[in-house]
Amino acid sequence: MHASITAAYLARYRAAAADSPMELLPLTGAQRRFLITRRLAPQTRSDVAPLFFAYPAGALDLDRLGRAATAVAAAHPALCGAFVTVRGTPVLRTGGPSVEVARIEVDPGAGTHRALRAALLDWPLDGPALRLLVAREPDGGEDLLALALDHAACDEQSLGVLVGELTEAYRRDEPSAPGPGPQAVADFREAVELQLAAEESAAGPAAQAHWGRRLGGLTGAGGGAARTTGMLVERLPAVPASARGAIFPALLDAVGAAARRLHRADGPLALGYPWGGRPPGAPAALGCFLNTLVHAVPTRPATDLEALCDDWWDDLDHAGTPFDEVVRAARVAGSPWSGGLDAMLTFEDLQRRPPLVLGGVPGREVHLGGRPLAAPTAVSASHGEELTVRLAWDDERFPAADAEAAFAELLAVLRRHL
Repeated sequence: MHASITAAYLARYRAAAADSPMELLPLTGAQRRFLITRRLAPQTRSDVAPLFFAYPAGALDLDRLGRAATAVAAAHPALCGAFVTVRGTPVLRTGGPSVEVARIEVDPGAGTHRALRAALLDWPLDGPALRLLVAREPDGGEDLLALALDHAACDEQSLGVLVGELTEAYRRDEPSAPGPGPQAVADFREAVELQLAAEESAAGPAAQAHWGRRLGGLTGAGGGAARTTGMLVERLPAVPASARGAIFPALLDAVGAAARRLHRADGPLALGYPWGGRPPGAPAALGCFLNTLVHAVPTRPATDLEALCDDWWDDLDHAGTPFDEVVRAARVAGSPWSGGLDAMLTFEDLQRRPPLVLGGVPGREVHLGGRPLAAPTAVSASHGEELTVRLAWDDERFPAADAEAAFAELLAVLRRHL
């Protein structure tokens, strides 16, 4: 049996940490992938997880916002110090809060969306971990706030925690600590070590055989990043509680239908989706405790959602297998697939995230189109008072008419299932 990727990383990490006078903390598999990708291809952009909120013009005090952001970051190792490589090994080097709060100038005729999009594209390769950027419409109508994090520092659970803590820190407006205390550092280390143990145990022969069966037919023909994108949005009624367990498998089938329509591929397509959470008993440390799972989109639509659910549940039984191990299993099974994704799906339950209230004013969440993608097509769905579905696509690769037809097919499949 081959040595697991996780075990090899742990050996390199321990050697690097033993030789360093600074405290170095280990990273999860997802965090390592983010860092390795940007080190291997420095011309690529950092992976960024942004939220956007609109406030009345003048409602935000940037100095106070800076103090609040620094206070929140100071409590969390993932938002302090820096993600670095030591002797070729990705680690988190402990340090003080890694934060930037700034007002972005908006050129006449450009608009706040374009200004913030350009600022996020210019994210420094080596940080900071947390940026709060404010742009004001030239006519003074609204301020648009981008709350953005290096994806290596956050996942969906972390976003919810951060929004809640930022609201409270802005309200209190108290001085912050210089950095995380010993308990916060110990909690981060424990959470990551438990995650790594789970990843290592999920990389055994049974998991390799499962992913080989599921993904051995991938051709790897349609993947690739998108530099500029278009976006379509549809708002559907909220799904009743009795049917909420079917939302995600229904989305898998619907996104698969859209991907088939756009790619016109002869074989199965690779649809990636983030899945995860802290291991049982792990401290609730901020960071990226996700794995990218892969759904093999069949060449024909599913006629039975129950059968698709069964396959999905089988995949979730092996959800801890690190993505790199999944790619290796597919290749051992005969696939030429190198890990490029043909489509991405993300789903957020908005009931898990509090509103961002600054100065007593709740921010109105907005969404920016046109941002780069790690795949040629991506669907994001959020469920709160309604089910909002967004399709983004590589507009240099797919004509808008094809994207509109694919989105119509996606919505038809979703409505049929839900």
